[in-house]
Amino acid sequence: MGYKEFDIKIPVDIRDSDLDQIIGRNAHIKNFSYTIVKKSLDARKKNKICWQYRVGLTSEEIKSGEKPKIPTLTADYKKRTERALIVGTGPAGVFSALLLAQSGIKVTIIERGGKVEQRKESIDYFEKTGTFNAANNYSFGEGGAGTFSDGKLTSRTKSINRERNFIFEQFIEAGARDEIFYTAHPHLGSDNLYRITQNFRHKLEDLGCNILFNTIFEGLKINKNKVLSAVTSAGNIDADFFILATGHSAFETFRMLIHNNINFHIKNFALGFRAEHQQEIINMAQWGVPHIPGVKAAEYRLTSQGDDSSNVYSFCMCPGGKVVPAAAYSHTNIVNGMSNYQRDNRWANAAIVASLNLEKYLKRPVTATEALDWLEQLETKFFQFSGGYDAPAICISQFLNGKKLNSLPQSSYPFKLIESDFSDLLPTGLIDPLKNGLKDFCQKLKGYETGIILGLESKSSSPIQVERDPQKLTAGYSNLYVVGEGSGWAGGIISSAADGLKAAQKILAT
Repeated sequence: MGYKEFDIKIPVDIRDSDLDQIIGRNAHIKNFSYTIVKKSLDARKKNKICWQYRVGLTSEEIKSGEKPKIPTLTADYKKRTERALIVGTGPAGVFSALLLAQSGIKVTIIERGGKVEQRKESIDYFEKTGTFNAANNYSFGEGGAGTFSDGKLTSRTKSINRERNFIFEQFIEAGARDEIFYTAHPHLGSDNLYRITQNFRHKLEDLGCNILFNTIFEGLKINKNKVLSAVTSAGNIDADFFILATGHSAFETFRMLIHNNINFHIKNFALGFRAEHQQEIINMAQWGVPHIPGVKAAEYRLTSQGDDSSNVYSFCMCPGGKVVPAAAYSHTNIVNGMSNYQRDNRWANAAIVASLNLEKYLKRPVTATEALDWLEQLETKFFQFSGGYDAPAICISQFLNGKKLNSLPQSSYPFKLIESDFSDLLPTGLIDPLKNGLKDFCQKLKGYETGIILGLESKSSSPIQVERDPQKLTAGYSNLYVVGEGSGWAGGIISSAADGLKAAQKILAT
């Protein structure tokens, strides 16, 4: 029994059920089993768009070769007395809890928001009435900020293969499709994440985890270089290890940690807005046709190279999705994007952001606390401008050339759009880079100038980063780990989950 991998191109109108026959003809093999190693859409030739597969064949007709083993993590269960407290139920918190509990550590998790069912009710009510819920919104609540997003599972980090495969395995067990292992740009969709988040909760509870919802993390009790307990709205919680996986929007938590001599420093981050288009415009630009049967909405990834301080790029592109009001606090106004698994909404959106070095921009040294204050003031400025959660917006063509249109086009955004000159809202040093980037994008994608830009996009990356012991991953104390997007060391579902898993592995190795 041997194994060999083959590359095959297949027209997009071929059904998956016919794949085995096509593989047999191309590989000249009659009796075989196969697995899909990789699948991507090849749209380089618009008149010949096709699926490109790499498949792994196992057959007695193949004389040599072995199917490669997938490296992953395994939990070595032991009866243990150690206790871990985890703050946050986003990817970093859930996956660190999962590995620790599977290994015998007694785990308590606290979450400022409610269960995802309660969170969805609050979000739906918010979009209908404008009534903001501080604990359950697009930023906070069970599952973290990624729960109501496109659920992208991509990461450019090359050193997390074992962690990545473990994460995929757990997602599939929780209800994700196995295609996430082989599609070029895997995603879950917010509708699937809603169910997957519940399944992760049930699994953690079955493993003995104690999950405390609607519980605020207020502080730490510390003795010398060791954390003794966490101060919470449910009382003090003692533990042997503490993992803080709060996400990057928990500004009051970061200020509290800094006050407790946990060191953070500033880093480059990105700011901008959401660009929204009719999805058919993006489909036409990428494919040359408005739709391809059996193929989800077209995506794009755009970059525009400026000088070292002003690179502009698209981020978190949500094909067939909608723009959402993603404020973490009632006095701020920011936007984000989401889409369901089928990506079948009529709009496409993406963050368009410019990189920013705050010290260069302000021309002075900046502390981590000052960076948080500066960013919060900007998010508050957008709230004050609109008097709430309506989104400042402008047509891309008008932003670039000043030509005024009769009115803004329709949008997926649930609240009103307020026609606005972004040069009065965004930092002045970002206006020209963003305009130059958009001009470049309009050259790269036909029809891009027909879209709109709206809101403030400020959560593509964290402005601060915790200082770690590079060997132990601890944050200044022997048993404290700050992980995920809130640490400034990760971004997105996969890298955040992997960051939590690496902290768990360090704990298990002590």
